[in-house]
Amino acid sequence: MESSSPLKLLVPRPRGKSVWAYFSSFGGGLVAGDETRVDLRLAAQTRCFVSTQASTKVYRNPHGRPCGHHLCATLGEGSLLVLAPDPVQAFAGSSYSQRQEFRLQPGASLALVDWFTSGRTARGERWEFTRFQSRNDIFLGDERLLVDSLLLDAADGALDGSHRMARFNCLALVVLVGAAWREIAPQLLADIAAQPVARRASLVCSASPIREGALLRIAGENVEDVGREIHRHLGFLSDLLGDDPFARKW
Repeated sequence: MESSSPLKLLVPRPRGKSVWAYFSSFGGGLVAGDETRVDLRLAAQTRCFVSTQASTKVYRNPHGRPCGHHLCATLGEGSLLVLAPDPVQAFAGSSYSQRQEFRLQPGASLALVDWFTSGRTARGERWEFTRFQSRNDIFLGDERLLVDSLLLDAADGALDGSHRMARFNCLALVVLVGAAWREIAPQLLADIAAQPVARRASLVCSASPIREGALLRIAGENVEDVGREIHRHLGFLSDLLGDDPFARKW
């Protein structure tokens, strides 16, 4: 395992049967032109939890040089990967592009959390970044199971407009794919379906079945509420990882 600036990897003492690793950065975030690339490979029957030390901050970019992150993960037969970073926090005037690709061998399982915030809301900064792009591709063998692509560009109009982000300050995607979730995914779908949807609710959650699993989308006015909702739905991970990865986070 190795890394180079601006990315660094932290690997604390193993917890149970799984390996835990955290992404961090030397400058506390990404500045103009920073690009991080991660190649992650899980051997057969292994378990790994990957997160971040804190939210990924994308700093102001007056010269228009975008920042980016690219991850390619290969999951061996029967392996399990939980990729659950803290949210991306893009500051005013910043530009960020992220692409993540996951290739699962038979019997492998993936739990993916991909989320981001409107910026530094405590300072009154909401949806003032220039451009934000995120794409996730999931393959089973050579077959593509899922493509999820999001693009928010200020050139298309105000991001905080009533028909765009409006009152929400955080969006999250949660994907469960693979054999480990065969019984959990239907329960998750049923739980979301049973939740009432109130008019102008501060937190909205939807779920869709996908082959080999389920997909959740969460939108919230408050980042902490979205974090707690993610934790609520992924509480079962502690049994697989040997500890609760969210207990000291939210």
